[in-house]
Amino acid sequence: MLGILGKKIGMSAIYDDSGNRIPVTIIEAGPCTVTAVRSTEINGYNAIQLGFGAVKEKSLTKPVLGDFKKKNLTPVRHLREFRVDSVAEYNIGDTIGANIFTEGEIIKVAGKSKGKGFQGVMRRHGFGGVGGTTHGQSDRLRAPGSIGASSYPSRVFPGQKMAGRMGNQRFTALNLQVVKIIEDKNIVLVKGAVPGAVNSIVELLKN
Repeated sequence: MLGILGKKIGMSAIYDDSGNRIPVTIIEAGPCTVTAVRSTEINGYNAIQLGFGAVKEKSLTKPVLGDFKKKNLTPVRHLREFRVDSVAEYNIGDTIGANIFTEGEIIKVAGKSKGKGFQGVMRRHGFGGVGGTTHGQSDRLRAPGSIGASSYPSRVFPGQKMAGRMGNQRFTALNLQVVKIIEDKNIVLVKGAVPGAVNSIVELLKN
């Protein structure tokens, strides 16, 4: 599905014609450069590779930098592939901006969620804890409790909800509405929250 790379600027709010307050996420969507075209005949699928974000040449490896120079392209930091139905209308060096979306359109936004480190079961899975502190429960308030059975099956089942690393995973927010597009600044205002921290890279995907 066609999409575009962008940078999460932060959150704000706007008001519609009826005076209703709408929370929005501000995303700098592009401009992205087409850095490669994958076709069914050569690669077995149709897709375009988009590049986003300025980068110094010394920050890239020689093979990556050589690929950019071979195609006469300005080096970019982030590269992503997006599947398309046909690659006939795309050429290396083309620029794709926020104008691929329309106001009111429903899209998906994918990104890497904020990493929260190693967390306990109450925060990670929403456990309620022991509750009261009677009957000697002095140090079990936030503990997970029993995690396994007795003599049979004598093991802990896979997938048991336990403490562990939380966040820092790819997450896709579905059914987000494009509230406003500021085309000259490549800014897209999306209703609601999107995954990731401020200044993180996100992918805006058409449904």
